[in-house]
Amino acid sequence: MLADPDWRALDTLLQSYKEQATQAIFHYIPKKEPYRYLYNLIPIYPQRSGKGLRPSLCIATCRAFGGPLEKILRTATCIELFHNAFLVHDDIEDGSEYRRGEPTLHADYGIGIALNVGDAMNVLSIKPLMDNLRFLGPHMTWRVFGEIEHMVRESVEGQAIELGWMHDNVCDLDEADYLRMILKKTCWYTCIHPCRIGALVGSDGSADLDAMNRFAYYMGAAFQIQDDVLNLIGEHTKYGKEIGGDIWEGKRTLILIHLLGHCSSEEKSSLAEFLATPRASRSVKRVQWVFRLMKKHRSIESARSSAHYLAGAALREFNVAFGGVPDGAEKRFIKDIILYMVHRDI
Repeated sequence: MLADPDWRALDTLLQSYKEQATQAIFHYIPKKEPYRYLYNLIPIYPQRSGKGLRPSLCIATCRAFGGPLEKILRTATCIELFHNAFLVHDDIEDGSEYRRGEPTLHADYGIGIALNVGDAMNVLSIKPLMDNLRFLGPHMTWRVFGEIEHMVRESVEGQAIELGWMHDNVCDLDEADYLRMILKKTCWYTCIHPCRIGALVGSDGSADLDAMNRFAYYMGAAFQIQDDVLNLIGEHTKYGKEIGGDIWEGKRTLILIHLLGHCSSEEKSSLAEFLATPRASRSVKRVQWVFRLMKKHRSIESARSSAHYLAGAALREFNVAFGGVPDGAEKRFIKDIILYMVHRDI
């Protein structure tokens, strides 16, 4: 059994890192028209109750490797801008109704305006990377650019795979398919590149960045699977999205993949028919039926077990990736985040 970390200390550091990145975002929002339909809308998602995990990992890893905040803050801000742009677009693609406990941006302002706000955040994320020149010099700035380019490309490729599975109603998937998809969609931009970039900048280029890959992959996979679980059994007021939204959307989560592989042939045929139905035509009754099947075949329990296994693997790899790093608050924070991934309720 994995022991709980000091949750209060972890939450305090998370909040501190998130606030630093969020405040830096305001610096990059132009103070000019059009305010009402663009620039006043950019802070909406960043100011909501998200944990700021990605900039926090970036900042903490840099600090753990001995780098100062001023050298990493702009890159962490860039990552947070990209993340929130992804959320805006992801909500539209999924037809989501809520984000972080409040209506999605497209629900409040329409799809066109929301899409443009997401595009604007992608554009604004470039300027912090340009400003790195003053703090990191041209060589390190270019290396960070390379990391960011790979991060974004992997993310959109992973999103394309998941959307393609839903579009073609692919029902013959296994755990390996899912793990390859979330490596691209989630792990690179949630954990791997934030840690790689933090180590790169914090060590002034001397760290073995590839040592971060396995550690942060396991951590990111545990995070995504726990997110899938919370989508089904979390508290709406804490989780911040519509409970059961993944079923409504037909997302190929590890839970659904397990169910498709363990249910009867008759149940699988009915599931495939449900998944082929457009979201707008799916009924509450049928969504509840899918949820009952997941409970019947212990698919949620299976996913939780996988998340805990991956968190354990991340803990082992942490000792490799951070083995030569002196003990300190930031190093402990990163280790505790692994357990947060599977114990969190939001």
